[in-house]
Amino acid sequence: MNYIRYCCLLACWFTAARCQTAADAQIPYPAPLPDSVALRFLPGIVSGDSLDFNAAFSPDGRSFYFCRSSGGRWQMLCSRYDGEQWTAPVAAPFNEAAYSQADPFFGPDGALYYISNRPRHASDTIPDYDIWRIRPQANGAWSAPENLAAVNSDSTEYYVSLSQNGNIYFASSRTGGYGSFDIYVSRLENGRYTTPENLGPAVNSPAMEHDPCISPDEQLLLFTAVDRADGHGSADIYYTRRTAGKWSAARNAGPRINTDTYEYCGYLTPDGQYFFFSSNLDVRWISTRYLPEPFQ
Repeated sequence: MNYIRYCCLLACWFTAARCQTAADAQIPYPAPLPDSVALRFLPGIVSGDSLDFNAAFSPDGRSFYFCRSSGGRWQMLCSRYDGEQWTAPVAAPFNEAAYSQADPFFGPDGALYYISNRPRHASDTIPDYDIWRIRPQANGAWSAPENLAAVNSDSTEYYVSLSQNGNIYFASSRTGGYGSFDIYVSRLENGRYTTPENLGPAVNSPAMEHDPCISPDEQLLLFTAVDRADGHGSADIYYTRRTAGKWSAARNAGPRINTDTYEYCGYLTPDGQYFFFSSNLDVRWISTRYLPEPFQ
């Protein structure tokens, strides 16, 4: 398949498949729009002079959630489109000053999934990160945080990405994996999450894998891998395609995304037009037309 034909097919596939419930929303992307070169996203608003990371558009496409490191903790911030421009970010209303919150992702049910080191209950003394879920309420507020007990362990769980059917992909340092962090999936069956499954050696290694980004149809997975021999820097974004129920050997996403530093927090926009990732203290984005070819 030649490159031009691939780009057209990939753009159509992303648009048709869609990444989240916001797929039909018209996102007012700020200029300048990126093409083949990744750009900092909203310089001075999202990408500032601190450590800024993560990316998640709300289902209506009018709010952008990201995270910032401040005072030794991670805060979740939100910039909103006011009809003319994206506003200066403010702390998300569900932030808890005593804890860290990060890795937002809107699921197909409209709920917001994220990680936090808040305790599960009053007697919880394990200082790990768990996956939590909150739901938007009719009055504009959010529900109380719900711990996804079926997915979490006594080890740390990082990053969340959901397919269109509700299956949840995440990273965990739990025992029994291939390395310090591996990528797992928990399937939503009859309204309940199943025991998480390790994605296996095509994805995971004795080193660290984290920050999965799953396509809506679960056929394409992008993730961060640390210290691989074919890497461009300390950590790169890789991709794998699932065929006949099996993941292909992961491949490096290439120099348009990866640099000599650390790339992480991959995110596909709901309309499939752009790929967001975090690198060199900033949130960056690039047109999905320039993602590497996942097919041969």
